[in-house]
Amino acid sequence: MKKPKPPQSHTALVRQARRINRELADVYPYAHPELDFENPFQLLVATVMSAQTTDLRVNQTTPALFSRYPTPEDLAAANPEEVEELIRPTGFFRAKTRSIMGLSAALRDDFGGEVPGRLEDLVKLPGVGRKTAFVVLGNAFGVPGITVDTHFGRLVRRWKWTEETDPDKVEAVVGGLFPKSDWTMLSHRVIFHGRRICHARKPACGACPIAPLCPSYGEGETDPDKARKLLKYEMGGMPGQRLNPPPDYPGKAAPPLGAAG
Repeated sequence: MKKPKPPQSHTALVRQARRINRELADVYPYAHPELDFENPFQLLVATVMSAQTTDLRVNQTTPALFSRYPTPEDLAAANPEEVEELIRPTGFFRAKTRSIMGLSAALRDDFGGEVPGRLEDLVKLPGVGRKTAFVVLGNAFGVPGITVDTHFGRLVRRWKWTEETDPDKVEAVVGGLFPKSDWTMLSHRVIFHGRRICHARKPACGACPIAPLCPSYGEGETDPDKARKLLKYEMGGMPGQRLNPPPDYPGKAAPPLGAAG
């Protein structure tokens, strides 16, 4: 009988995790938040709207919303039924309307119409938890944070960085493996990898550039040709999530809502 492998030491785990991060940085030098936004308010609203839907659908929906309600004051004073109709394509539109109008009212009443740059203030806003707060802090204010979405949690468990499933515990464990300065870009890279290659149901193991480092290699398709057919977004020749991606994004911009193709 084979003896079970002893658990990896913390030092070895740190080395493995940081090596994976370096490899991901080479694969995705253009990793970025996949929500379109022009200011902290837009990013906050878009992130709340992204629950239970794709960033693409949010990006296709927010242009009309922000054109009509460009400030927290405008959105807080809106007719809820009109907001519901505008954001209907994102799903759960009634609950999301309550959240984005509620946080807009709180920004107007408690923060002078400005999005606060502190975690403790952001999580007091309706519909805003730690994940949303770290998206805003990391990408609108330059404050390091780990964004534990479903992709991030799934991949770090596949890589055996943690067995935790609670997002706050995952955040704490993974945060301890890296310097704070790495946290925001680590989040982008891991989420990029989860969306493009390391899928939930059928990872493209045979086309994965970090396969030699992955303790879960073989859970997905290992045949290189078959695996390449599983790749998504720019790696699969398809548009990305953003209508207005950064200049260094190598793929195609997503089409607006209702556009053919």
